[in-house]
Formats: sequence, structure tokens, C-alpha cells
Amino acid sequence: MSNENPPGLLHQTRSALLIIDVQRRFASAIPGFDQLVENCARLARTFRTLELPIVATEQYPEGLGSTVPTLLRELDARDLPSKTSFSALGCDDARVHLVSAGADTIVVCGLETHVCVLQTVLDLLAASRQVHVAVDAIASRHERDRDVALHRMERAGAVLTTSETAAFELMRDAQHPQFKAIQHFYR
Repeated sequence: MSNENPPGLLHQTRSALLIIDVQRRFASAIPGFDQLVENCARLARTFRTLELPIVATEQYPEGLGSTVPTLLRELDARDLPSKTSFSALGCDDARVHLVSAGADTIVVCGLETHVCVLQTVLDLLAASRQVHVAVDAIASRHERDRDVALHRMERAGAVLTTSETAAFELMRDAQHPQFKAIQHFYR
């Protein structure tokens, strides 16, 4: 059997996580916000356990507040690029972090699906990156906006996945040395 990674599957040595704008001000506006935060945190713990790159952004923190504490505990707080562009790639610091990560596959989660997540995913695809969108770790204020954005991302070439699917896909085998630790995150 070939060592090549089948198309559409995550590969542990070439993947990074991008967490977009999971900030305090969204808490009251986003349905299921607490579950979204937990799923983003699970992904961050998974990537940290696997020693894979994590990049997180904050959209205009002066107005939207900082990253939520639950998620902030999983991140390097010194390394949260602040942006005003909707796409994370419009932020020089975020773009530099992603490029320096050397990943050709990016798992994306965060807020809001139809604005910052959508524009970032489309920019990543245009930059020839494979993009996996964790659908249980993204949200919009309105379901229709989320659904239309997901449809657009998938039609553009993004792979729709879930946080748990991404975690197990990165490990690929129950014999993986971090299997027990990561399995625990999803119970």
C-alpha cells in the first residue's frame, strides 16, 4: 500500500488548525455558542497533543472582545493576531503564521461562517491549500447564512468534516501513540 495520503484525508505531518474569531461578544448572538467553543477547544487540544501548528485570530478585539477564556487556555495568548479584514489571510501576522507552519492542509473553525470563515476558506483554496471545515465548530447568527456559506465552501472545494472526524483522521490508527489521550477529548 502506498504511503501517499488519499485525496481529501488529513495528514498529520502536513496539517494546521486555524481558529477564526471565537470572541466573547459573539456569545449572546450565536446559537449553540458554548458547544461551538467546546468543539474548537477539542480541536486545539488535539492539534496541541499531536504537536501540530495552531493559528488563531481575533476580529477587531476592541469591539468584539478577546478570545473566550475556555479557548484561550488552549492557545498561546501571545500569538493571537488582531485583524480588521474578514479573511484571516488579509491579516499579515496570521498569513505569516500559516505560511511558516508549512502546512498544505488547513482545518478551519470559528466565527462567523458566512463572513470571516467563508472568506478565509475561499482565500486558502485560492492559495492552493486543501481546506477542511469542521462544521460542528463553526456558526453564524442565522442558520440560513451558515447553510449557504457551507454550500459555497463545499462547491469551491473545501472538505466538510467534524471535529471528531478530523481528530481520528489525523491519527489514522488506534495504535497511534496519542490515541488514548485524544480519544478522551471526544467523550
